[in-house]
Amino acid sequence: MPVSQAVLFTAPNTVVFGEVSCPDPGPDDVVVRLTHSWISNGTEGSYLRGERVDGDTPYRDGDPWPFPVIAGYQKIGVVEGVGAGVTDLVVGEMVFATIGKVEGMHHEYAGHISPSVCPRREVFKLPAGVAPLAFTGLVLAQVGYNAGMRAPVAPGETAVVVGDGLVGQWTAQTLAQRGAEVFLVGRHDDRLEKFASWPRARIVNARYQDWGAIVRSAFPEGIRVGIDTVGSVAALEELTEVIQRFGHLVSAGFYGTADRLALQPPRYKELSLHLVSGWTRDRLDETLAWVAEGRLETLPLITHHFPVAQAAEAWRLIETKAEPVLGVLLDW
Repeated sequence: MPVSQAVLFTAPNTVVFGEVSCPDPGPDDVVVRLTHSWISNGTEGSYLRGERVDGDTPYRDGDPWPFPVIAGYQKIGVVEGVGAGVTDLVVGEMVFATIGKVEGMHHEYAGHISPSVCPRREVFKLPAGVAPLAFTGLVLAQVGYNAGMRAPVAPGETAVVVGDGLVGQWTAQTLAQRGAEVFLVGRHDDRLEKFASWPRARIVNARYQDWGAIVRSAFPEGIRVGIDTVGSVAALEELTEVIQRFGHLVSAGFYGTADRLALQPPRYKELSLHLVSGWTRDRLDETLAWVAEGRLETLPLITHHFPVAQAAEAWRLIETKAEPVLGVLLDW
């Protein structure tokens, strides 16, 4: 039985770097030895705090406690082996991978694990001529791409993105690439500045500014698209206030058990509501192409690297925000 190293959540707010067992690779598997993995601050953080038991499923009293678990879903590395049924990858190639297989955990799939025994469908060949590190956060970039592509928006039309985290950044970038006038609403000046230089970009710090009033003043006829990336029903309700008739709301956050949105207010304006979640291979392919073409920026969002053995220190920084932090990579 193969042994790998992994970042484990063994109990609430407890991070351990240790060894785990993996199943033997099958004919349709690819073994990837990691060079880097990118932490998903939001999703993995809610696992670490015991707030969710699966992708978009919140923990509720009576559920099995979701530990131990190996969270995460995005990494790059070198192909170390391929099954007999895999004919389009060779040993030594650099690839991106989502989840791998593991045994003895709350889930049988794992993110931060190396070597990682991955189903071929979860492995993506990286293009030549682009720094492999740029693709490390591809799943989260795909979430932002998905959120930014969902609603119809013509060049010059207006959009507000609530949340200056990674998903909010890539959502705003996607809308800007589509020609929209984009307001990015956040609470961290250092993060907002990363989007400020984009064409047609505006930023608002909700920590000390009334973003709703600012948006209403700038666009008295209302905005076309409103996107919540932080998992706030209150944000969706405020977006409903500033959106124009026949506009579009996009929900791209995790709401836990506080996920009740009144439907009558958006009905008055005949709004469309788009719910985005997870990843698909087609969307990952499209996002990978956008990153390769430079249409989505990833490297400027990396603020910290930690050796994987210091994953607990990385999480202390993410949870305490002792210093400005956004994209955190683990170096294997």
